[in-house]
Amino acid sequence: MERMMQRRTVLGLIGGAAVGATALTTLTWAQSSKDTTPAPGGPAKQITIWRDPGCGCCDAYADYLEENGFAVTRIDDPNFDKRSIEVGVPEQGLGCHLAEIEGYYVSGLVPADIIERLVHERPEITGITLPGMPANAPGMARVKTGTLKTYAFGEGGITVYSDE
Repeated sequence: MERMMQRRTVLGLIGGAAVGATALTTLTWAQSSKDTTPAPGGPAKQITIWRDPGCGCCDAYADYLEENGFAVTRIDDPNFDKRSIEVGVPEQGLGCHLAEIEGYYVSGLVPADIIERLVHERPEITGITLPGMPANAPGMARVKTGTLKTYAFGEGGITVYSDE
């Protein structure tokens, strides 16, 4: 019980500093430690996804991003593949949908932590892609397993961005 009170005190101090003392009464312990919803008052990362209207994995992927703190706008676009090529995604590197975040394009089921790294590091590329629909990627699997190879694309060509 004492440990729980200590955790509440620490969270209360953090919450109070971030959003004011009135927010303390709204904190609930029903949220798990895996809850990655943005803190109250903190902005969600805006991402837009153009997807094939009949693609269930795209909905599962969008849900996954929302669970990881992104605010997702879903746009049905049966020609997302043409849009992808127009913005520079290599034809052999197409994913099952196209997304845009902070001026970067993301093709396919790229894990949230890789997208976070992209917008944090801000490399001089057009975007990243996880080609195809790997069975171990978010949207296809509930939890990413194994490794996924994500590629960067842009004026400098195509390079491996992440292999994890």
